[in-house]
Amino acid sequence: MRVLYIDIDTLRPDHLGCYGYARPTSPNIDRVARDALVFENVHASDTPCLPSRTALLTGRFGIKNGVVNHGGVDADPVIGGPDRQFWSKLQIDAFPTRLKRAGLRTVSVSSFAQRHSAFHWYAGFDEAYDVGKYGLETADEVFAIAQDWLKRRGREDNWFLHVHMWDPHTPYRADAAYGEPFADHPLPDWLTEQVRAAHWAGAGPHSAQECNGFAPKPDAAARWPRQPQQIPDMAAVRRMIDGYDTGVLVADEYVGRILALLGELGVADDVAIMISSDHGETLGELNVYGDHQTADQFTTRVPMILKWPGLGAGRRSALHYQIDVTATLLELLGQRVPRSWDGVSFAEALRDGRDEGRDHLVVSQGAWTCQRGVRFGDFILIETLHDGYHLYEEAMLFDLAADPHELVNLAAARPDVAAHGRRLLADWRAAMAPEMARGRDPLANVVAEGGPYHVRGQLPAYIERLRATGRADKAEALAAKHPEAAAGPPQPAH
Repeated sequence: MRVLYIDIDTLRPDHLGCYGYARPTSPNIDRVARDALVFENVHASDTPCLPSRTALLTGRFGIKNGVVNHGGVDADPVIGGPDRQFWSKLQIDAFPTRLKRAGLRTVSVSSFAQRHSAFHWYAGFDEAYDVGKYGLETADEVFAIAQDWLKRRGREDNWFLHVHMWDPHTPYRADAAYGEPFADHPLPDWLTEQVRAAHWAGAGPHSAQECNGFAPKPDAAARWPRQPQQIPDMAAVRRMIDGYDTGVLVADEYVGRILALLGELGVADDVAIMISSDHGETLGELNVYGDHQTADQFTTRVPMILKWPGLGAGRRSALHYQIDVTATLLELLGQRVPRSWDGVSFAEALRDGRDEGRDHLVVSQGAWTCQRGVRFGDFILIETLHDGYHLYEEAMLFDLAADPHELVNLAAARPDVAAHGRRLLADWRAAMAPEMARGRDPLANVVAEGGPYHVRGQLPAYIERLRATGRADKAEALAAKHPEAAAGPPQPAH
């Protein structure tokens, strides 16, 4: 069995043609999707990058594996304790180790471990290739390594090859040679001038006035012209959307090159293909312009395209975690899912043609905000433990059928639905309590440590910037909400 996992970082499903996008961003991915299962509602359990791929590796939620942040204690997994054996449980139960039990040679082409000091990612891989650019490489550089491996080993049987491309991730950096392929295509209907102007008056990292952190970065603007530093007008909205979509187009081009190479090697019909991502991207939703900071629909939902022998093609709308899909792959390969995993296989349902999944999904974010969301029915309810200086309300409820871009918080207007969501979250947390990493809720610990990694220590300077840019009301609101962070670190005595 040959299995190819194409992992395109920060890829929103709704920016692919096979998920209904009108712009021609993904002709090669769409070609795979025509003969594959396309899952509409797969979510990463924990976001963003480091928590998501740690969940993928371990098959476990971040609340159990210990990784919910990009820094601090909860950026490293729980490895073991007094009962740790010669091989750790992390290695024994890791996804690639379990693939090895199915007889597959496991290979990863990715700079993820280097970018995030996430060297646990290598657990179970026979071969790992680091491009060496900390995630700032482009698809051609990734393809060169994957191409070399496939030419050497691709005709052999029994391998799992993970190929990780970063091109849709900020900074949007498609080469100038790609031109402006979407200049004549309309912008999203929902992101109007009225919405943009309201965001301009708002606050938070990667919001409209500072969409590359906590302040514009002129040097970055010169280096990456496709990446806007601010969104002062609709022309900047276009630059953001077009920049992201061109990154998707670049990644798709190299998906096509990989597919062509498989054909040249004579194995194209004998390779199972999975195309997915670690998380999505917010492109203006919740006043986040080009980042992944929330436990919302657009950060946690990922594409999932699976071409697998004997499973046919079609669309599936049931709710699944991404780690349910990897559990399913193990079972399809004749392996048992480790008892430690939270991922649950639905292989039997797929074989029978049934579209069955979870009743609801609980998703988290801990690197920019501290949030848990629960996705159920047409709704997502998001509870905020730390707002990442966006002034988000403690509870946000969105009807994704009526309001797909999360513009209207219904928490007060629909208390019955909000209460149901809160109960689901409370019940889930209670069920997780016996196995919480390090004996406590990691998200609560992130708050106690000083907040999500990417916003720690940033508030005093940001309050001054807010005052200097006509947003004194936001400055005062943040100072009142986060008095200790606003005061800054204690000053030494004289």
